[in-house]
Amino acid sequence: MAAEVQPLQPIKLPAGPATLTPEQKYWQSFSNQLLLPSQHSNPITHISFPPPLTSLTTTPPPEIFAVTSGNRVQIFSSRTRKLLKTISRFNVDDVAHSGNIRRDGRILVAGGDSGAIQAFDVNSRAILKTWKEHKLPVWVTNWHPSELTTLMSTSDDTTVRLWDLPSDASTTTFLGHQDYVRCGSFMPGQAERLVVSGSYDQTVRLWDPRVGGKSVMVFKHSAAVEAVLPLPSGTTVLAASDNQVAVLDLVAAKPMQLLRNHQKTVTSLALASNGTRLLSGGLDGHVKIFETSAWNVVAGFKCPSPILSLNVISSGSSREDRHLVIGMQSGLLSVKTRLSGQQKVQAREREKEMQALIEGKIEEYDKKRGKKRGRGWEKRTRGKDYTGEGADIVIDGNARGKIKTGSPWERALRKGQYEKALDLVLESTTPTHRQEIITLLTALRHRSALRTALKGRDEVTLQPVLKWLNKAIGDPRIIRLTSDVSLMVLDIYSEQLGQSAEIDTLVERLRERVLDNVEVSQLAWSTQGMLEMLMAGT
Repeated sequence: MAAEVQPLQPIKLPAGPATLTPEQKYWQSFSNQLLLPSQHSNPITHISFPPPLTSLTTTPPPEIFAVTSGNRVQIFSSRTRKLLKTISRFNVDDVAHSGNIRRDGRILVAGGDSGAIQAFDVNSRAILKTWKEHKLPVWVTNWHPSELTTLMSTSDDTTVRLWDLPSDASTTTFLGHQDYVRCGSFMPGQAERLVVSGSYDQTVRLWDPRVGGKSVMVFKHSAAVEAVLPLPSGTTVLAASDNQVAVLDLVAAKPMQLLRNHQKTVTSLALASNGTRLLSGGLDGHVKIFETSAWNVVAGFKCPSPILSLNVISSGSSREDRHLVIGMQSGLLSVKTRLSGQQKVQAREREKEMQALIEGKIEEYDKKRGKKRGRGWEKRTRGKDYTGEGADIVIDGNARGKIKTGSPWERALRKGQYEKALDLVLESTTPTHRQEIITLLTALRHRSALRTALKGRDEVTLQPVLKWLNKAIGDPRIIRLTSDVSLMVLDIYSEQLGQSAEIDTLVERLRERVLDNVEVSQLAWSTQGMLEMLMAGT
């Protein structure tokens, strides 16, 4: 009885190192991008959205966000990314700053170059209140985290002020800065009574209205402070100064860390992933993403224009990151949206279904998914003969020993035509082309037929072998196989080198690839040795 013939099992290589970290994949999942130019290409200076729920609030915030550009504030829907309203009740020659929506979504407050602070009804866009105590441009207006009528402002007149919505004048004025005050915020959590501000006098100051108008803590920097951002803990403040971001510890009253990852001035800071990630944007057009435990950079990307503002818009009860919104100097607003888990599954299913339709395999796809398309089942059953009782029972013989026709290179391999099999698999253009080459070469090595498949080649038929070796020699998963094939090629054809310029070039390139990989390997071993010494020391 003849021995059973089985098809050659394809070799499956272990998964190599991922080219992208999970963190990079997460931020790359914000892929559904919408680009919106501002009117007259005005720079986009501020992006804000209503703050999330706190222990003191029960009503979820409205799903909207505000974009400040030129002499207007635009309000967009977080669900559809469509423009809902435009508030443009500023003077024609005025420039609006820091449009912020109150957490109930009913009132928006904004400053301007004229020095005026205006509160608007979001629904009717009517002006509810106007304060004109500041004599120079107002750069920041911010709502109190829990009190609906309290807000703060910072101005180029070097003052920081607190306001009460029903009052006609400021309730508290903080004096101490010696230059423009371009950033500021209320502290979160239990420290919400405190206010932090940053100024062009190179200081970050902490204010407490209970002790008068003087600062209770001062941090000196080496350059003008462009942005400040408190962390949710209420004990740490981030301050952007020149191309650096300082991590300031309010409990120890000293800087903890200095992040030097930008090439130009950092203009904007934002938190994401429930405060576990920090995003920084700068005039170099780069967005850097840090984890907030050890402050390492975990991801980043570049924009086509200097960045003036950015924010991560969250939604839902769990406050998941939904949109990454970036405002640029060129007047371009970038809104990148991350699809939800269910939406991603549906998108992948649509892609698979479309691919099956293109390849003419839609019926197989429907069968796997249990779908029915109209009366298509009739076409699949038409012409078949179905018999009922009394039909003869036919038992097919054992299918062992019967194999599929297989690919051309497999048929050549079974016939012992090793050189032809190698030529065919190198010429293949199937999606599993690389796996087929590795499978065939491994089989040839096991059969001691590698030399037979490689010898007797001319200049034309040897080139595909050398080209594949140049591509595959750096893969550590098949280094033994590629080394064996390379040594065999050199052993057979070393005496013929110098007779063909193309072959000599490929051999020289292979030599350079080997040297590069040896250098990388030596560096990896050296690094491993140093790490082992450090681990032993600890």
